Amino acid sequence: MCTPLVPRPVHRMIRSGDSGYRQVVVSEERPGAEAWVPERVSLRSLHEAAQACRGCELYRDATQAVVGEGRLKASLMLLGEQPGDQEDRRGHPFVGPAGRVLDDALTDAGVGADDVFTTNVVKHFRWERTRGKQRIHKSPSQAHVTACKPWLDAELGLVRPRGVVLLGATAGKAVYGPSFRVGDVRGERLQWPSTLAVRRAPDWVLATNHPSAVLRADDRATAYDALVADLTVAASLLQEA
Repeated sequence: MCTPLVPRPVHRMIRSGDSGYRQVVVSEERPGAEAWVPERVSLRSLHEAAQACRGCELYRDATQAVVGEGRLKASLMLLGEQPGDQEDRRGHPFVGPAGRVLDDALTDAGVGADDVFTTNVVKHFRWERTRGKQRIHKSPSQAHVTACKPWLDAELGLVRPRGVVLLGATAGKAVYGPSFRVGDVRGERLQWPSTLAVRRAPDWVLATNHPSAVLRADDRATAYDALVADLTVAASLLQEA
């Protein structure tokens, strides 16, 4: 009987803020994205560097890495799960059916599109099978989210949003841990957790369902209204001094 191969631990030196370097134990399969994040961060440098990222194995089956887009210094960051089939093909976040739902909901909530930065916690599309020409989404694991965290850290430091809206369970668990449940706190103002160190934490966080949940809902009108209600809370928080 063949013994399955297990990724061996690897000791790697990674940058640790301004304090120099530290040694961490990573796996050959998922070493994390830190080594690929450029020292001089801009939207262009992030996009270019992410295409070479081998922080986890998801790059193998994806067309490209999809990093965040929007206005620098935008007041609001929208944080989803991962690119979908259309996002992976086109190289932009939230350009598929869920993105159209999100655009409509932002408009109805009074959130200006020119003051939003949209991204995902995982930058490569994970999929498991095909239906016709469409590849079917498979949720990333916590290991994928952890490996991809340096990209989110860089985006937060570049954009410096006042608030972050977590779109769905994967984004929520990426920030608050595996016990997070969107339904327990959706629409409420939250604080960025001290357990997740980033270069520049936002002033507040708000969780809601991912817009794709509207498309899957039996009662789409009710699900859409709930999404708009949560985004309206975010809009009001942006108006506070």
